[in-house]
Order: sequence, then C-alpha cells, then structure tokens
Amino acid sequence: AARAVAGRLAAAGGAWSDLVLPACAADMERRLRTFGEPLRATDTPNADGRPLAGYHVPASLWELWRTLARVGDPARTRFIHGGTDVMVAVNIKRDFPEHLVDLSRIPELHVLVREGDVLRIGAGLTFTDLMESTLVADHLPVLARAAARVGSRQVRNRGTLGGNVANAAACADSLPALVCLDAVAHVVTPTEELAWPVADFVTRPNRTQLPPGGLLTALSYLVPARGSRGVFLKLGRRNAMAISRLTVAALGRLDGQGRIAEVRIAPGSATPHIHRFSQTEAHMLGQAPSVALCQEAGQAAVAEMLEVTGKRWSSEFKEPALQAMVARALMSVFNLADEEQLA
Repeated sequence: AARAVAGRLAAAGGAWSDLVLPACAADMERRLRTFGEPLRATDTPNADGRPLAGYHVPASLWELWRTLARVGDPARTRFIHGGTDVMVAVNIKRDFPEHLVDLSRIPELHVLVREGDVLRIGAGLTFTDLMESTLVADHLPVLARAAARVGSRQVRNRGTLGGNVANAAACADSLPALVCLDAVAHVVTPTEELAWPVADFVTRPNRTQLPPGGLLTALSYLVPARGSRGVFLKLGRRNAMAISRLTVAALGRLDGQGRIAEVRIAPGSATPHIHRFSQTEAHMLGQAPSVALCQEAGQAAVAEMLEVTGKRWSSEFKEPALQAMVARALMSVFNLADEEQLA
C-alpha cells in the first residue's frame, strides 16, 4: 500500500517525501525499504535470477505424478490451489517457484463424504465450502465455525483447508479445530499412501511431515458421539481480517448421570505445537460441569501452556486471555452459558 501511494504521489510531480506529512515520512520510507524495488507485472525471476519455467494444471493424480517426474526435483515446484499463501510469498517475499503446479482440477481433492462413522473432507475444499456444508454442520460444527473466522470473504472463497494445514502457520484457524476432532491427515506420493494424526503431521510452525513431492489429499475424523457439543473461539485485534492471537477449540459430552464423559481442549497460538491439553482434560473427567469447574480448567490450561513455553514477552496478555477463553468455551460446551454471548 505504501509503495502504491508513493508511486501515485510521484506521478503527481515532485519527490514523494515532499508531499507527505513529516510525521508520516519516516514510517513510509521504512515500509518502502522492506519491499525493495517495485515489482512489475512482467517480473518473474527467482532469487537466483531464473524465470518461471512452467505452469502446470494436472487433471488427475496420475497427471500430477507425470508432471513431477518431468520436472525431476520436487524442490523446483510449488503446489498452488487457492493461492492465499503462495501469492503472499511471491508478491511480498519475492519467493518465486521455478514450476507452479495448480491442483484445482484434481477430483480427489474435492470430496466431502461420510464413510460409516468417518467424515472425509478433501484438501481442496474452501473455507466457504465448509461453512455452507450441511454434512459438516450436522456432525459437529466446530470446523465450520473455525472456517467462518478465517480472513475475509474473499480469502474464505479461495483459501483451502488443505493449504491451511500444509502451510502450518502457528495462527492457522483450522488446526485447533482439526486437532480437537482428532483428525487425520491423508497424504499420497507416487509410491505410497500415508496418514498421520493432524497433531503429529504438523511438527512445528510452518513444518509438517509432508514428504518431498507428497500431496495432502484429505482430512478425516471420526464423527463425535451423540450428545457431543463443540465450540470455537478466536481472539484477534479486530473482528474481521485478523490474524489469530489466540484460539480455542473445545468439545465435550455428558454421561447418563450428568457427569463429563469426554472433553477435548485444543488451543491455537498458545504453544509452538498445537495439541490437546490432556492434563486440563483429565482434571474435568468424571465431574459434574459447573462454572467453577470451567474456571479451574482455564487456570489449568494456563499452567499447561507455561510448562511448554515458560514465561515469555507475550505471557502478560496470553495468560489471562487463555484462562478466560478456555473457561468460556467449556461453559458453552456444557450449556452453562449462551455461546453467542461468549463468541
């Protein structure tokens, strides 16, 4: 934005720095320096000067493997579907792949089906697809609610579930929901099919178990038991187009005596590796739900977070925020508060 403003001011005549308020000039100059030279529409070099060698659109997995075999080295390619992460890398980081492989026409990536007690979601489905799916909504809508909090309408229309998982950003909104659901990531290569729990597939921010040339095709999870309720809460700097500062996905159900038979709690952006907070869950099992118990769980979640991260510069806001969000999420799960008032 700063670069565009500078160009328009310069076109109007004179140096842009002479036309900007002095109080803003230093900040604008700093922002411009981070972009380097203006990026032209005809510029497609890699960092080492190589041009974009090919844009490939396979219509099947067989065509994909044939394309990768022709290219040779998987490091020379980058997969693209919605483009919401790849285009940021191209336009901002100036990280140009040698070969772009468009996955949008591969049918295996667009399935959405219930197979027995398992719901299978193609990696190419967009967040809008998940929000509008009655199948997802009918079998615990925690994933649909997470999808609804992603970026803007434009990002939700383009961004895919598989891309969000494979990119594995620490603030990815889908990951806490998938980990809460004990979802499994399904990967194919030219020679084998692989599967990992999502909590194991993502090893740390921006790192996964995805092998070179491997493709994440689907996410699946066991449909939660009857009577389960789930919730997804997000804390950002604003209500829309906000990167998550903290998220919490939770679900639970009661037994016939009104005691907690199952509870799952998966915070996002609280620890480097997104996982269920098993100690906090164990504290609640077998007890009758109450506001006090949910507040205790919030305190236990903070302690569990600090076991992993220790005290950090962000602890001052994350500790009270996580405590409140976990408590609120659990109160909604166990019908102790109105979810609409908590979101």
